[in-house]
Amino acid sequence: MIRFLGEIPNKCTVAFSGGVDSVAVVDFLLNGRKRVDLAFFHHGTKTSTSALKFVTEFATERRLILRIGRLSRDRLKEESLEEFWRNERRDFFATFDQSVITAHHLDDAIETWIFTSLHGESRLIPHASGNVVHPFLITPKKELISWCKKKNLKWIEDESNRDIRFIRNLIRREIVPEALKVNPGLHKVIKKKYLDRKV
Repeated sequence: MIRFLGEIPNKCTVAFSGGVDSVAVVDFLLNGRKRVDLAFFHHGTKTSTSALKFVTEFATERRLILRIGRLSRDRLKEESLEEFWRNERRDFFATFDQSVITAHHLDDAIETWIFTSLHGESRLIPHASGNVVHPFLITPKKELISWCKKKNLKWIEDESNRDIRFIRNLIRREIVPEALKVNPGLHKVIKKKYLDRKV
């Protein structure tokens, strides 16, 4: 079951990559009779160029407005590639005059908690930051996959998600499975942290 935190505006923009998470979120919101626009950020890679084709076709089929963001500057020496992309996406989303909904889910929250813990200060993905809202942080990724499969929805797989040179992927693919051996109830622990907060 897809669950969300707080209230989702009747009109919003969804950060849409074409992956299973964002496809599920868009379909879920449309089924809830929300007015949904799409925002796709092109990272300047071949993967993004391929994804753009799918995203454009998805928007056209569903008659949804699609805005496309692109890199606006060169990467700084002190920025990792992940930081650079994250900062550029953030700046793109900040140009919207309405809420930008992301498909970040409970598994993303666990990865962030582990990453920040390993750097000395455990933190959760905030429910909102500026106009960017993360309502689905209590929904496990498996529920988003299940939603898409039950409704026969198409999505694309980002091959770069397998590249463990990126810290996020290393945590997802190698550290999280080991952490779940230590605490199989980790999803419940992080979910409770969100539910105990006042959104």
